[in-house]
Amino acid sequence: MKRIAPVCLLAALPLFACKNDPTAGKSTATTSAPAPATPVPAGATAYAFSQAGSAIELVAAKVTGQHMISVKEFSGTIHLVAGDPIKSSVEVELVLSSLDSRPAKFLKHLMSADLLDVEKFPKATFVSTSVAAGGAGGTHTVTGNLTLHGQTKAISFPATIAVSGDHVSAKAEFGINRQDFGVTYPGQPDDLIKDEVLVRLSLDGQKR
Repeated sequence: MKRIAPVCLLAALPLFACKNDPTAGKSTATTSAPAPATPVPAGATAYAFSQAGSAIELVAAKVTGQHMISVKEFSGTIHLVAGDPIKSSVEVELVLSSLDSRPAKFLKHLMSADLLDVEKFPKATFVSTSVAAGGAGGTHTVTGNLTLHGQTKAISFPATIAVSGDHVSAKAEFGINRQDFGVTYPGQPDDLIKDEVLVRLSLDGQKR
């Protein structure tokens, strides 16, 4: 049998990486310099959410496969004004030490200084600065400041937001580039890590 030279295998890696892209066909969050913080809207009603009834998940990939990552501990509030998401805001805090994935070896590496460096950066936060009507893949476009790995960037992504009685739901699925937040570890030469990470949000805020 004819053997394939290692250099040929390396040249083919991008092709395999494309096939393993969890963000393929999904919206990609635009990233820019952080925007000025905005106060909670006057007259807002608070709708709280947490891991009890909501979910935040990530999908990371490398050449040889994908890793599903769930956030087991987080909390946040949707501040709704007059039942109108456009006049409203959202904030969320994630406890990164609560991340869960398999195998255990991957989870340990994910939390290490090579990647998220959870000991140094134990939390991630998102605070919205605007919610606009419309957007490809959702009813609204949410923009806000994401702080991850010690870096803060403004991101914009589509979300589907609905108000029903004492509940506000928000669902979103979009990609972010880990390099934008200083997570630069490339992976092994024969098993490179993709820069794009898929974020899945399913939030159910309940009126306080």
